[in-house]
Amino acid sequence: MTEDDRVESWFRSAGARGDDLRRIDALVRAAAPDLGRELVAVGAGTMLGYGLLPYRTRSSSTTTRWPLIALAAQKRHLSLYVCAVEDGQYLPEARADRLGTVSCGRSCIRFTTADRVDTAALAELVRDAAEGTAQGRNEFFAG
Repeated sequence: MTEDDRVESWFRSAGARGDDLRRIDALVRAAAPDLGRELVAVGAGTMLGYGLLPYRTRSSSTTTRWPLIALAAQKRHLSLYVCAVEDGQYLPEARADRLGTVSCGRSCIRFTTADRVDTAALAELVRDAAEGTAQGRNEFFAG
């Protein structure tokens, strides 16, 4: 099975929320077309990751790969994680007021449907995260 087949199966496994996941996936891919896309195992679940990069937590002695952006279907909502820090601020947290009717944590944007997201603002955030990372300005992935 190809990665695209596995991703399509992941969308289908989300049931009715698969269409919302597909819409956000299309937005991310259009805003940051150079980021690769693959499924990433996290705990007992799976996320759709974009732009996997080398990453090591402060408490680990080994380096792993972690997505710059990841999309997940949670029990009650959808989550888009954007691991981009510039000038000491996570981009989702810094731009929460522009993203629509969503809930934001430091790196997480939570929403119940794609219709609740300001897609222009989200596309700009994704584009800025990808460009800032490519230019070495993303403090999240800095050693």
